[in-house]
Amino acid sequence: MTRPETPAGGPVSGWWAYLEERTCREADADVLRDRRLSAVRSVWEALRPLGVGLHEAERVVHARYEALGDRVQRTPPDPLDLPSLAARAAVLPGRVAAVEALWDGDTVHDWFVLLVAVLDAPAGEGHLATVYHRPDGAPPGGAAAKAGQALASHLSVPFHFASPDIPDDDAPRWRTAQRLAEGP
Repeated sequence: MTRPETPAGGPVSGWWAYLEERTCREADADVLRDRRLSAVRSVWEALRPLGVGLHEAERVVHARYEALGDRVQRTPPDPLDLPSLAARAAVLPGRVAAVEALWDGDTVHDWFVLLVAVLDAPAGEGHLATVYHRPDGAPPGGAAAKAGQALASHLSVPFHFASPDIPDDDAPRWRTAQRLAEGP
């Protein structure tokens, strides 16, 4: 099958017309529940045979968010207060060795910060919060650093954030920095 020309109504809204009614209902239901990734997956899987890429599917879903507006039940941001973070850390399946903040990003949210507990025995990490740009305009790095430092102090463990001011998803992680500090 050859890819059709850009549908009438433009490249974003026009692709919506190519979806089966069932897919439209599923995607809208996901958007209304603020399940963006699930909506994107449904749209992308349906449009992929037409040569539509992931980025374009994300744009279609973004347009649905705009079209559905105030009807979307937005997921509240993860809490960053010390009691909430301490409670999340307390239920993780291991001892918290450090609290770490690291940059990540996607085409929907731009840059954001993940706040994680680095675990020993069993080794791994547990998600504590995802910090997006705040409604008050506060950059995610500052909010994550403040919350992470407070939790680390409360737990008496180190806090690590290799690049608090500049998004860098290749910045060295805490375990890597520990190994380098220990030497050969």
